[in-house]
Amino acid sequence: MHPQREYRILFQEMRKSIFDLLERKGKQPVSMLTAYDYHTACTIDEAGIDMILVGDSLGNVMLGYENTLAVTVDDMIHHGAAVCRGAKQAFVVIDMPFMSYQVSVEDAVRNAGRIMKETNCQAVKLEGGVEYADRIKAIVQAGIPVVAHIGLTPQSVNAMGGYKVQGKSLEQAKKLLADAKAVEEAGAFAITLECVPAELAKLVTSQTKALTIGIGAGNGCDGQVLVYQDMLGYNNGFIPKFVKKYADLHSVMLEAFKQYKQECEERTFPAAGHTYAISEEVMQALFETELEEVRR
Repeated sequence: MHPQREYRILFQEMRKSIFDLLERKGKQPVSMLTAYDYHTACTIDEAGIDMILVGDSLGNVMLGYENTLAVTVDDMIHHGAAVCRGAKQAFVVIDMPFMSYQVSVEDAVRNAGRIMKETNCQAVKLEGGVEYADRIKAIVQAGIPVVAHIGLTPQSVNAMGGYKVQGKSLEQAKKLLADAKAVEEAGAFAITLECVPAELAKLVTSQTKALTIGIGAGNGCDGQVLVYQDMLGYNNGFIPKFVKKYADLHSVMLEAFKQYKQECEERTFPAAGHTYAISEEVMQALFETELEEVRR
């Protein structure tokens, strides 16, 4: 076998593909977590998580914004490229931020292409259903895989009147089904379902060939995604109902920082084991040299 072809096959076996993920539909659910930096991506990859989302949630959890609306394409590329350098096996998806695709189809394709080209990610994700199906179709036709996002769409938080469960009324439920059909027909290979009733998410999952990835949408989806800071307890703020805390990293870090501060103040850190030594002879010679300088 030609070495270059052998390398390509090896690489394909390492990196999860769209086909690997779609093969799991209706079978074993896929796992997905957010990441925004190199080291977190490395750790998530080491754990064998199937997909990584570089979400525009970085505006909240990394940059301290009140919501995701201030996040830019440059922000997504900066963080996304770092994640892609760390993840060797996981399928990496990067969010298209607010106003990077809403204005026109041309903007959508241009920004999606820039994100993929400058980060080396495997797909982009954008919010919206029927109203943005033409953007999804154009991006897919440009050769860029798309994950759609329907239900609660944080970029439309002001229009929705806040972060509220979607699909509880008959009208909303019909809208969700229509959105799912539209984005699938436009070419999205996966659909994120956020904050929708579990029964409705299960119905959507059964009616679409696309992979459904739930966040606050029950366990009937084809996969799950969480913000990693939420599931690790790496925050001291509001935790959504749908999040399970698998650790309390905030408390662990807080205690470590306090202990470090105390040991700095008490001069117990750095101890001898953290310190570099110099011979007494060199120090004595240095002292004598300095003494001679003073006498002159």
